Amino acid sequence: MKVAILMGSDSDFPIVERCINILKKFGVEVEARVLSAHRTPHLAVEFAMNAEKNGVEVIIGAAGKAAHLPGVIAGVSNLPVIGIPIKSSTMDGLDSLLSIVQMPSGIPVATVAIDGAENAGLLAVQMLSIKYPELREKMRQYKADMAEAVVQKDRSIQTKY
Repeated sequence: MKVAILMGSDSDFPIVERCINILKKFGVEVEARVLSAHRTPHLAVEFAMNAEKNGVEVIIGAAGKAAHLPGVIAGVSNLPVIGIPIKSSTMDGLDSLLSIVQMPSGIPVATVAIDGAENAGLLAVQMLSIKYPELREKMRQYKADMAEAVVQKDRSIQTKY
């Protein structure tokens, strides 16, 4: 099981790294690349067109500003694509979000929140869990652990007052 994460710029890496950490926590192989829809469009398209034969099962595209990378990738690949809008200096990432989420009919890109890298990783895990049931069990445990953490925090607050 392998997920490719493409980012339009290396400045996106601090956000993307959170996605990588989630995927690795679940034991998913990750291939991370810097490929721009605007500065290296031929390389980005070539990567997307060959991703499936190279063992990739889900592609995550992180981009800011015009944020065309996930859409370009979805346009040439039959693999599921998840977009991470990156908060840029312009419009606090709203421009990125709208660029990714407003895809034309027939070219879907699942889109998470601005800088929502963790959720992109979790969504990829859930997609992969259709084929790999062991990931579904790991996801159940992950959610149970999150719930338990909230219960513990609640108990901590209750004991203070």
